[in-house]
Amino acid sequence: MPQPYDVITMGRIGVDLYPLRTGVPLARVDTFGKFLGGSATNVAVAAARLGRRAAVVTRTGRDAFGDYLHQALRDFRVDDRWVTAVPGLPTPVTFCEIFPPDDFPLYFYRQPKAPDLELRAEELDMEAIGAARVFWMTGTGLCAEPSREATLAALGHRAKSGTTVFDLDWRPMFWEGSTGTAADEARPHYARALAQATVAVGNLEECEIATGEREPHAAARALLGAGVELAVVKQGPKGVLAVRRDGTTAEVPPVEVEVVNGLGAGDAFGGAMVHGLLAGWELERVMRFANAAGAIVAARLACSSAMPYAAEVDALLDGRAPGPEPCPDPASGADGNPGPAAAPGGAS
Repeated sequence: MPQPYDVITMGRIGVDLYPLRTGVPLARVDTFGKFLGGSATNVAVAAARLGRRAAVVTRTGRDAFGDYLHQALRDFRVDDRWVTAVPGLPTPVTFCEIFPPDDFPLYFYRQPKAPDLELRAEELDMEAIGAARVFWMTGTGLCAEPSREATLAALGHRAKSGTTVFDLDWRPMFWEGSTGTAADEARPHYARALAQATVAVGNLEECEIATGEREPHAAARALLGAGVELAVVKQGPKGVLAVRRDGTTAEVPPVEVEVVNGLGAGDAFGGAMVHGLLAGWELERVMRFANAAGAIVAARLACSSAMPYAAEVDALLDGRAPGPEPCPDPASGADGNPGPAAAPGGAS
């Protein structure tokens, strides 16, 4: 069998169209940048930037935007072998408005249905998913069939082996809420996933959706009670709380930066957390590194192309500036860097 992947993520993909000017409402924006997007996909990019062997399981439309996403994944050194096309469904597009420091409205165009929700259990490479050192899935993958069944089947196949991360990833607009509110519909599916995951990560709202608890320590206890071994509660300006089942706790304050666009910070955090867990670092070091990675992306305009290298994260933790945001350059890859050999930092 080929060497296992460090991380396989499963979930959303799409094209992000971001204004190239901040503080301007969408109705007045006249120039946009085009970027690879989608939470699970961004996490894979973030891990790859840190030297990890990463792949993503998702679906696109059979269209020009789908072709672009394949090329972008390859440029970021993320394996796209499990990114397949769905005839008749367009590749999703997401617009945003950027009003720093904390207002970033999102506009998702995923109609009539997002291709990434057409993932099917019988089409998954369960051998690769089971062998991956880390498997990362998201709450969005539970919002509709057949993606829900496929996601739960992947979790069941993992059987808590290795590190299995549930990114709570709450997007209420993706849930139909036919039997009540979107939260009412989501909770039982979240509970099934938590019972099969080893790590849960989410912000306060996401933790409340999953557990009914919003106070950070209570939310962490509830996530552990639901079945995971490590609960990570992101608290925005108050930092992050991480608690293991054995009682090991890390409370890490945020890294202060001038926020430009906070939308990709959580995905950078996720990819960096994966990197730290794979490296076997102690919990506080993992959280500090992940916090710093998220801060770097929050200080940049883009998401995927803004993901930092390890040396940039280390520089910020050492009190030094991590450097300017990479500029896209098709001649040298999606982010203006010539490839892994030029990426600072190593992987353990």
